[in-house]
Amino acid sequence: MNELIGRVFSFEKKTFPDQSALFSKLVAEGQSPKALIISCADSRVVPEQILQAAPGDLFVCRNAGNIVPPYSSANGGVTSTVEYAVMVLGVRDIIVCGHSDCGAMKAMEAPEKLGSMPNVAAWLRHSNAANEVVKHCYPEMTGGERARVMALENVVSQLQHLRTHPSVASGIARGEISLHGWFVDIHGGQVLGLDGETGRFTALREDAPLPVALPAGKRTAAEVPFLQAAE
Repeated sequence: MNELIGRVFSFEKKTFPDQSALFSKLVAEGQSPKALIISCADSRVVPEQILQAAPGDLFVCRNAGNIVPPYSSANGGVTSTVEYAVMVLGVRDIIVCGHSDCGAMKAMEAPEKLGSMPNVAAWLRHSNAANEVVKHCYPEMTGGERARVMALENVVSQLQHLRTHPSVASGIARGEISLHGWFVDIHGGQVLGLDGETGRFTALREDAPLPVALPAGKRTAAEVPFLQAAE
């Protein structure tokens, strides 16, 4: 038997008994996750480990390239997950999390290698904006450095896509949702966060304010009194 798959037996024998009270509470009261995280499917990046999360803490959506397709009428797994997290679970914090040495971002550099994987190629088109930014703003970058800035710009791009989703746009307008853009350096064990004011990524530090891509705050285009007067 595959050694990894064989570890499932320890869940029933050790993991569950050690946390039986927590699981009982989650069954009785239902889930109420503190955040939604959209991260890459890369096996080296484990959201629960990075956030030291317990069962019930995180609503997790993983895919190649931590991509959030722009909202459309076509159904999709990421779209459905976002909608459910916001409208049913009441999640107030959404994190888009990229990482170093990302295979999806490297593939953007060599699209000819995706000829035998048409579905992957189509999926990665949702990162075309990041690719264009890197092409025109970082022309001198090559190799690993280029892949790194591609991953950073991709987080920015996917956050923009996230704001096209009606449930998220409405939550942001009401001042109920904060957006976070993170980048995990799997070589150095460091997490960077996007600062919405500066547009730059900075290291997350316990003794410094947490950089937030879009802090919660009411963002309606028109004042309510004006709308009432117009009626």
